[in-house]
Amino acid sequence: MGLHGYLALWCGVFGALALIGYGRSMAGRTRAQRTVTAVGRIERVREPRHGSSPSDGIPVVVTFHDPDTGEEFTVTDDGERAGRITTAWTGREIGVRYPRGRPHAYRLTTDPDGPGRGLGWPNFAVFLVYAGAVVVTAIERGWPWALFGFGGPWAVSGAYHLPGNLRRARRRIDTLESLSTAPGRVVAVLRRVSTDDDGHTSTTVVPVVSFTTREGVAVTAYCETGLPDPAGSYGRDVTIRYAPDDPAVLTLDAEAERRGWRWEMVLNVLTLVAVSATAVVGAVLV
Repeated sequence: MGLHGYLALWCGVFGALALIGYGRSMAGRTRAQRTVTAVGRIERVREPRHGSSPSDGIPVVVTFHDPDTGEEFTVTDDGERAGRITTAWTGREIGVRYPRGRPHAYRLTTDPDGPGRGLGWPNFAVFLVYAGAVVVTAIERGWPWALFGFGGPWAVSGAYHLPGNLRRARRRIDTLESLSTAPGRVVAVLRRVSTDDDGHTSTTVVPVVSFTTREGVAVTAYCETGLPDPAGSYGRDVTIRYAPDDPAVLTLDAEAERRGWRWEMVLNVLTLVAVSATAVVGAVLV
């Protein structure tokens, strides 16, 4: 079987998978479409145990109503199976997702929106079909077709998403410039030790801070950046900067985070320029 034969097989297999995925989506049968998203409310918050794993999240008790039956459920965050909540306070609204008719198979999420239409895998299959065609064309007609074939779509996608990314970064910078302050304390330091395939071990350290906002909201949150010597920070007093309308937006070093968001804006622009230049060079050379 020649090169075109392999390409036909490649496109046939992934094209069929894409069609099946789109058909399931149109019929409302994808996993995402069969997932119910309910709005839950945190009723109680407990501090994580010092030295436990950061994968467990902050222990919370959540109440929610099944949108289909109206029945009320009270559940707990029991670690990775139920999702991971990293910022919690009593009264916070969070998302609860579960298969329709199975509310006890829940997962907690800070994203209140639904999981979408389940088009991720079908779209990826279409990309693989396109990538196969570009690779074969580049092999037969020269490498400039690879520059044009891959650079062009990435440039179009980048140009489409760039304005939204820049607006999101500007909003975050504006928020960081209007934060309130509150005294806090490191109430736990979480640790996870992992070993790679070569036997090397690495330790992940995540401090957990607790503070009360000026509005009287008691917040417990992971604090993964901005704290010197995080491994030895247990019991340390810190100053928390937070957004009054959303205490989940918090930081210990607002200036460093502002610099990070400014760099993200620059990188977004530079990436678009680079892929656009790649596409133009490819178009000229073909």
